[in-house]
Amino acid sequence: MTPRVGVITFPGSLDDKDAARAVRLAGGESVSLWHADANLHSVDAVVLPGGFSYGDYLRCGAIAKFAPVMEKLVDAGNGGLPILGICNGFQVLTESHLLPGALTRNDHLHFICRDQKLRIENNSSAWTSDFEVGEEILIPLKNGEGGYVADEKTLDELEGEGRVIARYLEINPNGSRRDIAGITNARGNVVGIMPHPEHAVEKLTGPTTDGLGFFTSLLKSLVNDGKVSA
Repeated sequence: MTPRVGVITFPGSLDDKDAARAVRLAGGESVSLWHADANLHSVDAVVLPGGFSYGDYLRCGAIAKFAPVMEKLVDAGNGGLPILGICNGFQVLTESHLLPGALTRNDHLHFICRDQKLRIENNSSAWTSDFEVGEEILIPLKNGEGGYVADEKTLDELEGEGRVIARYLEINPNGSRRDIAGITNARGNVVGIMPHPEHAVEKLTGPTTDGLGFFTSLLKSLVNDGKVSA
């Protein structure tokens, strides 16, 4: 049985089609989910893509968290459904309190678009098991509000519990505390990452194919957990 991975589209989503393609390249079936439909259609996992949901009005992700689909997604995420939030999707996850902290304006106050080197810090989440701890990868980064912040207690908890999944290398592009590029919840099923793995899945269009590992990790996790058959 092919894993079914939902990709949510909000008004202003930019990278939903790219995320869907990454799912297919990894061997999964992409299922389109609509923000106004309070139904996850029995998918095995969900991707919240990058973009500018609801125009980033009020605060990035602040309106998206009230979308009808999000009530179902929050419940499912708390129940163990694998969820990956990329860029704006990461912002939505923090606004929805599926992940701690917040994403704020880049410290240099400019939008940034570059290929970014990362170091994988945790390979025990549903989305990072295909990597080695300490592995260095290169994937695109594009954001204006990408600075990860949290209070010191939360940062210490993330570090102490091994919940930082990736850090920026060589340069901190947005002022994120402790060079954090991505985190996971305590259970390891919900992951948020600011750079864009879905843009590094094919040699023709990406700087590398390093991003594909996030999606192949998910499919292997679903098989290992008995959620789908190999």
